[in-house]
Amino acid sequence: MTTTDKTALLQRLLRERILVLDGAMGTMIQAEKLDEADFRGPPACGLSDHTHDLKGDNDLLVLTQPAVVAAIHDAFLEAGADIIETNTFNATRIAQSDYRLEAKVRDINFAAARIARERADAWTARTPDKPRFVAGALGPTNRTATISPDVNDPGFRNVSFDELVAAYGEAIDGLIDGGVDLLLVETVFDTLNAKAALFAIDEAFDRRGTRLPIIVSGTITDASGRTLSGQTTEAFWNSVRHARPLAVGLNCALGAALMRPYIEELSRVADTFVSCYPNAGLPNPMSDTGYDEAPATTAALVADFAANGFVNIVGGCCGTTPAHIRAIVEAVKNLPPRIVPVEETADAAA
Repeated sequence: MTTTDKTALLQRLLRERILVLDGAMGTMIQAEKLDEADFRGPPACGLSDHTHDLKGDNDLLVLTQPAVVAAIHDAFLEAGADIIETNTFNATRIAQSDYRLEAKVRDINFAAARIARERADAWTARTPDKPRFVAGALGPTNRTATISPDVNDPGFRNVSFDELVAAYGEAIDGLIDGGVDLLLVETVFDTLNAKAALFAIDEAFDRRGTRLPIIVSGTITDASGRTLSGQTTEAFWNSVRHARPLAVGLNCALGAALMRPYIEELSRVADTFVSCYPNAGLPNPMSDTGYDEAPATTAALVADFAANGFVNIVGGCCGTTPAHIRAIVEAVKNLPPRIVPVEETADAAA
């Protein structure tokens, strides 16, 4: 199936039913309780003598423990996810510099895309009436182009727009070469960072002479109803709508109950499909997953969004497991998707 065919299929399915994104890769990796040796992998990975600690670099596992990552993808696909994300949330040169692994960035993105592609295709072959898609995940990096990290110097920035564009471009090339179906700019706390990612995506599409669908997902950080860099939900949408995303949405930071007014607002203003994948409630160190909400609770809250016509794509972020995704699939399976005019979404994926 060509890229154009895949995009058309994705658009058609979004009009027919609510699609389900997977849950938290990080939560599942933490449950594996991997140690430093696991993150370094076998000697063939060439990291046995790496001078910096690697434990915690979850993205690296696509190279050093690919079977672990593949098994997590399988668990979410078995739970009913239509779309799985590549394990690349921190797979940019900027974020990987914390581990002195800048040289591995393209390899990480390519390998992550290949693993997800193989598992998605395997599940599509099992259930051809339920095709599965791969979203290339582009996280926000661990730096912000808008806010100074130095309270004594408000004008200081530790990253530039051009540096972000270059870092995202490298990751995007690896993801596309690895075979993703769409690109997901997610957990946007600083819209200027997201704009750099979108600029890099456009550059990549121009170089390649082809386009993939894009989803942009922001993060409302607290009860102020704003992103970390100060934008309201509507302002965030107006800042990224020029990219003509297939879908725009919200994820992370808040559980579904606290996210409700913001996803309702986004549904009101956006002229494209809307996605939502909240955390499993608030952090709770006493729970097995580190978060408050059981699968049934999260599923009921997400089903409320669907019943009110707010969403086209739902799923889970921090703390959500395959049990959460299975409950969400069941909760929304008979609910119609949000209606979006045909001509507007056709432009979004052109």
